[in-house]
Amino acid sequence: MDQRNETPTKAKTTTWTFLTNHSHVLICLALEPDMLLREVAQRVGITERAVQKIVQELEEGDVLIRSKVGRRNQYTIKEGRSLRHPVEGHRRVRDLLDMVRNGS
Repeated sequence: MDQRNETPTKAKTTTWTFLTNHSHVLICLALEPDMLLREVAQRVGITERAVQKIVQELEEGDVLIRSKVGRRNQYTIKEGRSLRHPVEGHRRVRDLLDMVRNGS
């Protein structure tokens, strides 16, 4: 049967998303800079250990700064940094965060 003439079927349920876990963690910390990594893990749907690794990679990539405030950590996002992949490298971290913050 010619695929062009097939009727559309219901979309299959998939588990993939458009954004990576790195961007999910970054967004969580940008929205709530003092969020516990345990809470980030719950929101993103990954382990706390995975979140810790992502935070470390974001720090090493000079996108995130971790500061101790009392007994807790606070996270500052370097929003002026360029996104890392060549396809979106012309955009800044701020552009990604603004998309989520502003709902545009």
